[in-house]
Formats: sequence, C-alpha cells, structure tokens
Amino acid sequence: MSIKLQNGNILKWLAIFIAVIIVGIAASGYVIYGHLAAELPDVKTLRDVRYEVPLSIFSKDNQLIAQFGGNKRMPIKIEAVPKQLINAFLAAEDDSFFDHPGVDYKGLIRAGLQLAMTGKKKQGGSTITMQVTRNFLLTSEKTYTRKLKEIILALKIEREYSKDKILELYLNQIYMGHSAYGIVAAAQTYYGKSLDELTLAEQAMIAGLPKAPSAYNPVTNQERALERRNYVLQRMLELNHISQEDYETASQQDSTAKLQYHSSDLAVPFVAEMVRQFIHEKYGEEAYTLGLNVYTTIDPVLQKAADKALRNTLHTYDERHGFRIPRQEGVSGNQAAKISPVAGDTLAATVTSLDNQHVKAELYTGAAIEIPWNKIKWGGNKATKYLKPGVPIRVRQVKNGIWALTQIPEVEGAFVSLNPNNGAVLALVGGFEFNENKFNRAIQAKRQPGSGFKPIIYTSALEEGYTAASMVNDAPISVFDPSLGRNWKPENSTKKFYGPTSLRKGLTYSRNMVAIQLLKDIGIAKGVATGIRFGFTKEQLPPGLSLALGSGYASPLEMSRMYAVFANGGFLVDPYFIERIVSHEGKVIFQAKPKTACPTCTNTEEAEQNHAPRIISPGINFIMNSMMRDVVKMGTATDARALGRSDIAGKTGTTNDQRDAWFNGFTPTHVASAWVGFDNFKPLGHYETGGVAALPMWIEYMRTALKNTPVAAFNPPNDVFKKGSEYIQKGVVLKKIAAIPSTKKKKEPGAEAKRLIKEKPVEALF
Repeated sequence: MSIKLQNGNILKWLAIFIAVIIVGIAASGYVIYGHLAAELPDVKTLRDVRYEVPLSIFSKDNQLIAQFGGNKRMPIKIEAVPKQLINAFLAAEDDSFFDHPGVDYKGLIRAGLQLAMTGKKKQGGSTITMQVTRNFLLTSEKTYTRKLKEIILALKIEREYSKDKILELYLNQIYMGHSAYGIVAAAQTYYGKSLDELTLAEQAMIAGLPKAPSAYNPVTNQERALERRNYVLQRMLELNHISQEDYETASQQDSTAKLQYHSSDLAVPFVAEMVRQFIHEKYGEEAYTLGLNVYTTIDPVLQKAADKALRNTLHTYDERHGFRIPRQEGVSGNQAAKISPVAGDTLAATVTSLDNQHVKAELYTGAAIEIPWNKIKWGGNKATKYLKPGVPIRVRQVKNGIWALTQIPEVEGAFVSLNPNNGAVLALVGGFEFNENKFNRAIQAKRQPGSGFKPIIYTSALEEGYTAASMVNDAPISVFDPSLGRNWKPENSTKKFYGPTSLRKGLTYSRNMVAIQLLKDIGIAKGVATGIRFGFTKEQLPPGLSLALGSGYASPLEMSRMYAVFANGGFLVDPYFIERIVSHEGKVIFQAKPKTACPTCTNTEEAEQNHAPRIISPGINFIMNSMMRDVVKMGTATDARALGRSDIAGKTGTTNDQRDAWFNGFTPTHVASAWVGFDNFKPLGHYETGGVAALPMWIEYMRTALKNTPVAAFNPPNDVFKKGSEYIQKGVVLKKIAAIPSTKKKKEPGAEAKRLIKEKPVEALF
C-alpha cells in the first residue's frame, strides 16, 4: 500500500515538475518572443517596398541609351511571370509554398535533428517567405537569433500578405549572380531574353541559381550549373509540373548561357554622361537606385548620322596627313598605352598574309578579313613597307562593307544639332571615342569660334544703319588692342586687301578687314552687347577689335544656339536634352517646357505664351539669312551646294594658324555646328580651313537630317519689303544704304550699291 502511495507521489511530483518546466519554457519563450518582437521591423513596410533599380536613359523614341547603377534589376508583377517559371522556382526552393503558413516545420525539425546529431548546421528549412524576410527585413548574419526572427517575421508576413505578393517580392529581389537581382535581370544577363522567351531548360537553370549563385553559375561553373539545372527538372517531374518527355528533352540540352554585354539599343555615351551628371546633381547617390527613366531629346537616326559623319570626317583629315606606325603594347615611351580592341569605328587586327590583290588579316575576334590594296594606298610607301605578317593594324568597314586600313585619329572633333525652334538637342557627339577620352568637346571645349562669330558683328552693323550693300574699305590697319596688350596688324586669310567691299561680299568671302572695320565703326561695346544678347557671357567676349575675328571662346553647343537665332526668325532659345523624367512607378516628375520661337507672335503674346524672346528684328534676320545663303552659293562653303538645296545658310570659321576649323549652318528646321581641332591646340595644317576640315561633317549629317524635308520658302518680312519699297520709290536715301569707308564718317553711295539697287532692290539692299 505504501509503495503505491509512494509511486503516486513520485508521479504527482514528476507531473508538477514537468508542468513547471513547460510553464518556464513558455514563460521564457514569451519573454524571448517579446524581446525579439520589439526588435523586429514592421512587415507593413513591404507594402510599399522600393527596389534598388538603376537609372535608365532613353532616346526620344524610347530606345535604351544607357543604365547607371551597380545592380541590374527590372521588377515585374507576378501576373506577368510565366507559370512554368514559377513552378521551376517552387520545385527548386519551396514545393509546399502554397500550403505552409510561412514556416516549414518539418524542414526545421530535420535541420534541428541534423544539428543535434552532428553538431553541424545544415542549410535547409528556409521557405520562400523566410527568404523574403532575410532579403528585405534582416541583416545577413547567420545566428540562431536571426533564425528565430525569420520564423516570427515569416508568420507575420503570411498573415499580412497574399502568397502571390510574397512570391512577387521574392522573384524581384533574389540575387542571381553577376550583379543581377530578380528573374528579369537574370534572363537578360545570361540569355539576353525576356521571360516569355526562355526555354524550359533555361527556366530551370535560372531557378537553380538562388541556392548558390556562384557555385551553380552557368557562366563560371557550367558543370555544376548543369547538375543543379537537372536536379530542378527532376523535381519538376516529380511534382507533375512537366512530362517525362519534357524532362528528357530539357535535361539533355547543353547550356546556352553566356554573359550578355549588349546593354543599350543606341550608343550615345556623351549624352548619357550629360544626363547622368544632371540626375546625380539633382538626386545624389539615390539617382542610381530610384529606378528613374529619363527620356532625352535625341533622335536615333540623326544621332547615328552625326556619329558616322564625325568619324568619317576625322578619318579623312587623318589620312590626308599620313600613315603612322600603330602603337603596340609593351613599347616604351609615349607608345606604351594599351590599345583597345574597339575604338570608335576601328578594330584591332593582325596581318596574316599579303598577295597582289589583298592584305589578309585576322580581327581581334579571330575572324578573317581581306583588305583591297586600293583601301590601303592612302598610307603611301610608309604603310606598304610596314605591312607584313604578324604586325598589328587598325581596320574599319567603309561603303558596301569593304574593309579598309585605318588608324585612330589624333585629331578630335565635335558635333551638335538642335531643333532651332525650341532648342532640343537632336544629336550630339563630343569626340571620336568616349571610352578613350571622356572629355565632351561639344559642351566643355573652349575654342575660338573664328570667323563663325562674324555674323554677330554684321548683325550689330545692320542694327546701326548699315545694309548688305553698304561699302567698307578693305585696307590695312594697325591699332593697339587692349585685349591683346599690343599693336595688332590683322590681314585677310589670302594676305590681300580688296578696297571698297560690300557687307554682303565681306561676309560671303569671310574678309577679315571688313569685319574689323565694322566693329571699329559701331564700337566694341556694341559688338560685345550683341554677343551677350545671343547668349554668350561677357567673359567669352574680349573687349578688343580681335573680337570681330572670333578671338573669344565658345563650345559647339553655344555656337549652335547662336545660329539657331538666324534659323528660327530671330529668337534666342535655350538648348535642352532631357524631355521628361518618369519615376519607377510611371509618374512624370519632370516635363520640359521649352520656350519656343514664334515669328507670328507679338511681344505680349511671347511673354504670355512661354515663347522665346525675340533678340533681332525680322528684317535684320532676313538680311543675315540672305547674306549667309550667299556663303553657300558662292563663298567659303560652296561644297554644301552638293545637297542641292536653296534654303541652306551658314558660316565657316577658321582661327589663327588653323588651330580650329568650324562650320555652323542651318535651315529653318535644323541647325548644326561642326568643329575639328587638336585638344592641345596644335595647328591643323596649311589649307585646313573650316570649309575643308569641318564642312564635310556638316554636309554628311545634313544628307540624313534633311532627307524628305521640302525646301523652305524664303520671303522677305513686311518691314523689309516696305522699307525697300520706300527707298526705291523716294530715291532718297542712297546715303542710308551706302558705305562708310574706313577713313571717312560721311556716308556716300558706292557704285556696287547703285547697281544692286537697280538689280535687286529689296534683297540686295537689306
């Protein structure tokens, strides 16, 4: 009896002890839970999760130009993910995802038993929901405490969100190797495909990556990647997601994965960098993670034409000045720089053999090519002696895909084209090769505009009462120029003086002495003031007579803006290159509102309707257009007549010792500036004027830009027609249209003025 009582007491006390233990564990668990819960982030933050998405830059027609940001990610809604791809991930990572409450208890118990028996942690037991907590809400530390936090947060997430939302978060955030985050980025990184284009084998390969993106990477560890892929396919078969036939077909396929380096649809690196700098200044480092989409004003067709025109022009100049032995790796001195396989439109190659018809070579890619001897003759004897099997060369493809010997030009260039009516940058090239030299000459170069500045002086003169028929004495002068600090004896490029010369002829043939005499007569202050009105700063305009010859400085973009005034009827527009900025959510957060030219508006309408300010009258603008059309018809830019149009106008520009060569030209629909020169200001060489070195670039671009654009009418505005008629009818005013010889202040009519009055009473006089 006593034994039974004693056993009963033992059981009683054992039960009490167990109960106390259970209560203690529960109490401790509650305390631990309370402590951990207090430290846990709010799962509601996942409702408005912001992925780190790179900055994307597009052309005006939505072609991708560039992306900036360390990680590649393109979030996608779960509804747009192919069902079979989801099945692949579930088979690989969490086949009971749609059944468990966020935690796979069986998996956790297995992992716990493994730990108890071996003393080693075994990876496993983590559901997709737990991986979401790890990727979004917790640090990457591997501790028991973090595991407990994962479990608690996973349970909370499952109560707060649908399974589809959790899966969407996971598929967009998971790391897939090679800086790719999410399934869309993975598909593009490894296959260059959209999700819909992936094969079953490719889907399984991608689904196998999250477990170990490096160990199972199909690019760097193909053998293990194939093993992992086939494991995923096997699991899909076991779960009845695919048939036996599907499994056998997919598992026997070779890996097709390789890194996709094509990162853009349109290469505009100089513009891309301009946009990147602008966005970074506005948003700081977040610019690279906010997922902003920036749409530029760049026209892809015109941009490609500008790139090609600049490179062809620089090659033509470079070939005129002879063949240079290519730089080689390992060579000492200035030739030690490493040569890029691709630079601009040139490719590295090695000569393999020569025969009577071709030089045969192997590209850096291993492809074999043949170069006809007539595409080598520009190099002369120097090139012929150099070419032998084994030597490195540069080549490029010219018309009809024919290969030609070439070299990376030492000379540089820049090109800018604007819509003259609103300032939109249509095309911009800052140099031959961005990756070789990132200096953007189109916007950063400070180069003398030379004779390209003369239209400012002529505009000032017209405003002071001169006309196109006014005569100026083209004669030697010697003056002290305070901007130079010495006496200055300018001369024409021909080294000749021509006596009395009309303004029209002076601009047409770019007579330096005419421009200088005009500036001397109207006053330097007037010339500077007009330059400022055209958008230049005072610092760019030296206060001396050399200003008449463009001794200040300007960038090609600033010169394009100047000539846009003449193209649009007399209005100063502001160049811009960003059309709009769209947030990752699709909201337009910036929209350009450029001030536009409006030739038919009154001053009040201009102010009220966001129109650009008029800075020269319609009459002055018409006269300047007329004179600059003559530059093309019979002056220093006659090669542009090859375009077969009558609405082209512009001005060449050449500086002292031919250090800069320009052509700035326009039609009513396009304005563009082309510049050629050396970065170290070395002379281009004798005869390398704007009409020779730069004009070909402008012409080649305009062949594309003006294609299918009708020739614009050229009719004098009312004020010109009315004033011209009055002059003719009254017959008085010969004095108003006559020249001011440099030695006289009295205005007297010249013989040429009288002839032009008779033959072209309106256009010639005004």
